[in-house]
Amino acid sequence: MRLELYLDLLSQPCRAVYIFAKKNDIPFKLCTTEVFKGQLLSKEFFQINRLRKVPVLKDGDFILTESSAILIYLSSKYQTADHWYPSDLQARARVHEYLGWHADCIRGTFGVPLWTRVMAPLIGVPVPEEKVQRNRTSMDRALQQLEDKFLGDRAFLAGQQVSLADLMALEELLQPVAVGYDLFEGRQRLAAWRERVEAFLGSDLLQETRGPILNILEQAVNKKVPNPPPEVYPYMLLRISRIP
Repeated sequence: MRLELYLDLLSQPCRAVYIFAKKNDIPFKLCTTEVFKGQLLSKEFFQINRLRKVPVLKDGDFILTESSAILIYLSSKYQTADHWYPSDLQARARVHEYLGWHADCIRGTFGVPLWTRVMAPLIGVPVPEEKVQRNRTSMDRALQQLEDKFLGDRAFLAGQQVSLADLMALEELLQPVAVGYDLFEGRQRLAAWRERVEAFLGSDLLQETRGPILNILEQAVNKKVPNPPPEVYPYMLLRISRIP
């Protein structure tokens, strides 16, 4: 059976999975699953993922969630170029080291500006300014750690070649950029890293993948973002309430 990927390209990890599959010519059926249209709440999707989250991979009867696990599965099954997920034990450990830190320090932090600038205003729930500033501080701290610990004087986060670590990081860092917070400004090492990764991935693929997120702020300003259905409001309110 054909590989299926359930994705919403507004989502950072979903974009990482999509880019990886496309860049490596992995054949798949895209099952677009839009969070803010309530599609995660359908009975059909519940049968795919009881956690009601994307991305999800379905390979025949095998269903896999969590973006890191999906990327590792794809790289292993389709025997992609070794630099993505190195066969060398220590090089692979470096990728895992970053992915572990990413889950703790990047995920949940860099997605907040989309909520404060677009999603919360969309449903009429203002986010206190002190939370916005606290999130900026958290992002700045994480960016400094990213530069000092993982990038250093290397070309890429886990070594001298692009890996899954770079792909996961890049799409996460793009999320604030898309809503007007250019976190690469004044960070020359990080900006140069971004240029290297994007040059490797290719502008056409990135434009194809990032269209929804790069247009979201303009759509919000022009009031062209569709109102979510009522059943999505409790999920959105919960997510907003969890902004530290």
